[in-house]
Amino acid sequence: MRLDKFLADTGVGSRKEVKQLLKKSLVAVNGTIVKDGKMHINENEDTVTFSGEQLTYQQFYYYMLHKPQGVISATKDKRDQTVIDLLQDEDFREDLFPVGRLDKDTEGLLLLTNDGQLAHQLLSPKKHVDKEYFAKVAGIMTEADVQQFAAGFALTNGEVVKPSTLTIESVDEINEESSIRLIIQEGKFHQVKRMVEAVNKKVVYLKRLRMGDLWLDERLELGEYRSLTGKELERLKGKK
Repeated sequence: MRLDKFLADTGVGSRKEVKQLLKKSLVAVNGTIVKDGKMHINENEDTVTFSGEQLTYQQFYYYMLHKPQGVISATKDKRDQTVIDLLQDEDFREDLFPVGRLDKDTEGLLLLTNDGQLAHQLLSPKKHVDKEYFAKVAGIMTEADVQQFAAGFALTNGEVVKPSTLTIESVDEINEESSIRLIIQEGKFHQVKRMVEAVNKKVVYLKRLRMGDLWLDERLELGEYRSLTGKELERLKGKK
């Protein structure tokens, strides 16, 4: 691996910033000052220090975020706060991105990573990865809705959604409200809201609880995040 890539990957700075740091003789490889970012090193064997501190190479990063409402699932935005903006300075990396999207007004589990292969595995329709949601609904969800969701059906614009698992947790007949859980394996635009609208009800609160075998850590407050544990990452990758 090139030294400048190693330094950028370990969070020392951008490729441009790394070039300047090398010129200032702040980087050493195996005890020898190096100014050439094109130098190749073994990231697992060579000892690289920056300002005297040893750097440890980590290729991929995985953060579980409890996304709050009002924040958008993007890396950059000129108008709104993004999920990447919620990261502390020491955790920020240019290559981190959210895996999939949650609507601006939707809360819950969102994975932030720089592992494109895992993101593809989780988002590809061919992989049939479950996404489980909790929703509060204006209207009475019925057994007929459960059966319709299980069969798959067309949305109001004619777009067809695949079979899903709808569970009615509670119904408030007086206020005409329902609490549901829904498991889908797709990620169409506003899908949960549009599915509920197709049966003449409306989602008033939505929260993602699970993606694959990764469950939201309810100890995380809204806006908080943490690194995935080794076991969580193994389950997410299907290595149970």
